[in-house]
Amino acid sequence: MQCVFQADNVVEAELVKGLLESNGIACHSGGFYLQGAVGDLAATGFAKLWVADEDIDSATQLIKGYENGEFAITDAD
Repeated sequence: MQCVFQADNVVEAELVKGLLESNGIACHSGGFYLQGAVGDLAATGFAKLWVADEDIDSATQLIKGYENGEFAITDAD
């Protein structure tokens, strides 16, 4: 397994995980509990997503689409 995404927060990690899983890519999320260890510091960047080696290319393409706003809902929708 390899890390394919580092989210700003748990909500974003779960959103992207759902995107991957809805496209048939098994995904493991983790790092959520590390946020409690930082105390008063900004707790971002701890949530990560991992996929199997054979799914890296597909996952990376979907994540790039997410980051480029391809799945955004607009007023026209």
